[in-house]
Order: sequence, then structure tokens, then C-alpha cells
Amino acid sequence: MTLDQKEKDLLKDLKGQEKLCVDKYAKHASCAKDAQLKNLFTQISQNEQKHLDALTQIENGTVPQFSGTDLQQPTFTATYGATENPDKKNDCYLCSDLLATEKHASGLYDTCIFEFKDENLRQVLNSIQKQEQEHGKQLYDYMSTNSMYA
Repeated sequence: MTLDQKEKDLLKDLKGQEKLCVDKYAKHASCAKDAQLKNLFTQISQNEQKHLDALTQIENGTVPQFSGTDLQQPTFTATYGATENPDKKNDCYLCSDLLATEKHASGLYDTCIFEFKDENLRQVLNSIQKQEQEHGKQLYDYMSTNSMYA
């Protein structure tokens, strides 16, 4: 498999985005106050690392075997009520930041899916994009359960 220059440039952008996701989720896990949220951030960080690894395989000329079936669907219990407090504000900020990051990542994958020529690569990118969207859904679910999403 040979990538053209445009595909190489897009792949570089995707790798940068995934590295940012890995780092942000890990950092935010250490800053989160709610144990459920720490766990969610840690799990997603690990999933983002799998995305980065898949992109590195593509960069090295291999079409990775990638499946979106390993996602866990967490169920959240409310830690925070409608009342604001410093811990809730902190965790809401972290979630909002990561939700914006996921929206950006999903959009970048959307562009790349249209730009890559190889159908197998497009399927891998599509699978990763679906996982990015699921990450956003998980963040939304946590925020909704904890009265953070208006």
C-alpha cells in the first residue's frame, strides 16, 4: 500500500489529533474528582492509544485489523445534582473540553474518509470515527446524568 502526499499529510494530522486525545484523556483522568469519570477517561485514553497505533501501522504501509467492537458502554450513577459545587464545575469543564476535542476528531476523520483512495483504509478510518463518536456519546451521557449538559 502506497499513500500519496495528501494522504500522508492527512495521516500526520490524524496522528497528531490522536496523540492529543491520548494525552488529554490521561491528564484529565488525573484531574477528575469523580471516580466514574476518572475511569471513563482512563478507558477512553487507552482506546485512543489503539487508534494512534492503527494510524502508525497505516503510516508504515500496513492496513491494520481494526474493529470497533471492544467499546464498553458504561452506565453512570449521578454523583452530582443540580447544585453547583467546585468538584462538579471541575468535572464539567473537563468533560466539555474533551467533548469539543471528540467533535474535532470526528470531523477530521470524516474528511479523511473521503480523501483516502484505498477502500480498506477508508473502512478502518470509518471504524475509528465511529468510536470517536461513541466517546462523545459517553461524555454526553455522563454529563447528562450529572446535570451538566444544558
